[in-house]
Amino acid sequence: MTQTNTYDYIIIGAGSAGCMLAKRLTENPNKKVLLIEAGKNDHYIWIHIPVGYLYCIDNPRADWRFKTATEKGLNGRSLLYPRGRVLGGCSSINGMIYMRGQVGDYESWVEATGDDAWSWQKALERYKKFEDYHGGANPWHGKGGEWTVSLQRLRWPIMDRFREAAVEAGIPASDDFNRGDNFGVGYFDVSQRAGFRLNTAKAFLKDAAKRSNLTLITEAMVTKLKIDPTTKNCYGLEFLKEGIAHEALCAIDRGGEVLLCAGSIGSVQILERSGIGAASHLSSLGIPVIADLPGVGENLQDHLQLRMIYKVSGIKTLNTKANSWLGKILIGLEYLFKRSGPMSMAPSQLGAFAYSSPAQKSANVEYHVQPLSLEKFGEGLHSFNAFTASVCNIRPTSRGSVHITSVDPEAPPVIAPNYLSTEEDRTIAAESLRLTRKIVQSPALQPYFPEEYKPGTQYQTEEELVKAAGDIGTTIFHPVGTCKMGRADDPMAVLDSQLRVRGIHHLRVVDASAMPTITSGNTAAPTMMIAERAAELLTSE
Repeated sequence: MTQTNTYDYIIIGAGSAGCMLAKRLTENPNKKVLLIEAGKNDHYIWIHIPVGYLYCIDNPRADWRFKTATEKGLNGRSLLYPRGRVLGGCSSINGMIYMRGQVGDYESWVEATGDDAWSWQKALERYKKFEDYHGGANPWHGKGGEWTVSLQRLRWPIMDRFREAAVEAGIPASDDFNRGDNFGVGYFDVSQRAGFRLNTAKAFLKDAAKRSNLTLITEAMVTKLKIDPTTKNCYGLEFLKEGIAHEALCAIDRGGEVLLCAGSIGSVQILERSGIGAASHLSSLGIPVIADLPGVGENLQDHLQLRMIYKVSGIKTLNTKANSWLGKILIGLEYLFKRSGPMSMAPSQLGAFAYSSPAQKSANVEYHVQPLSLEKFGEGLHSFNAFTASVCNIRPTSRGSVHITSVDPEAPPVIAPNYLSTEEDRTIAAESLRLTRKIVQSPALQPYFPEEYKPGTQYQTEEELVKAAGDIGTTIFHPVGTCKMGRADDPMAVLDSQLRVRGIHHLRVVDASAMPTITSGNTAAPTMMIAERAAELLTSE
């Protein structure tokens, strides 16, 4: 085995958290940092053109190409489960929506961990630190940070009509979904810069890579962590590059740490291959148990979106605009010369947060509305004009799991989100479909004769609507919680409130898997906020 240098910090995964940590930790020139990534560099044109997510997801150039197990709640279907395998991680292939969640999310983290450092107010200061907000600095936003938060560079008449219909249905207009109470309807802010996608490699790693104290290794698969079974010190890792085994060591004698930032799927895989997880599961695979932590891989939470499609007449949507060579050429020219138009758009443009029923204490469903429709991801647009109103329960109570089935690092894990497995989630799914129908029946959309194409008006009863939800539901790519933080008396907590792995020294998990409960919205920005917190902890020690 080839031995590399010894580092103060080893960061595993150059995604939404890892790239930020690389930037923050290399600010001290006396600290040597290794950043190791399984994927390639991000020199792939479709990563940087916003509409290019269509060509990155399920593409081995940028995606791990995971799939879920067949899901009972989805009527026996299995879903694609994209995760970034490239510099920038999921920030290179996601929907570019900038969203923090709501105040209550962070209150629940404080309750789960007993640590006020995760409060909304303290999280807000971290968000402001890395933001470069289009509206300038104000009590809610920061200016001058690395992460550009932009207005979208397009509008669609059908989206404006949906917004008006939502207001008529009782959802107020909003110009900012990041103030802690997201109830409202409006266009999303996006993680773009001058019409290009902004990923964390561009925002954070580009500057860090210029520093002599950062070593970056790509196309390197971490096989396991190096942990002393007696002292429980994590002192490095083993990895494969071009089929050759290597190791990298961590200077734990001077406070060094290994920082696992491989995401809600990848971090579980690495921990379990290293002997950290449920003892019974590890033993069944012949893996020596270093730490019996039954919470590893459990508590998987995700947002399930219910994709309702409505045909419309008398108004253009992307379906027909992009349905001819002339239309495609005009779209391309608009982006080439103006960095605007359909090629600049995030997958979803218009958003709304609403109450699925009056019993809810805060907005509990989120809409992602698109001026297009298709049968399923990866297929072409429909030939008729239509829009899609995807609605998801942003505080699901269903819990799933992810676990390895082999010590082979390339073997895919079993991902079982367990969607719609609780009565509460099934009820909210039915309420969400009814709420969408109420919005679409509002006066603003009636001149365009909206016709429900999916799931179809034949679904009316509670039981029928739950079945419809299972037919049209799909992931919105927000897996979290599989290495959750928690109090010392929580047997399923993998991490303490400072992201340290319980029972193991010099090892932290810094990614979305650390969330005790999912945030009420898109999860990329909260993952960066978690990394900002880890940087605070590491640089203050």
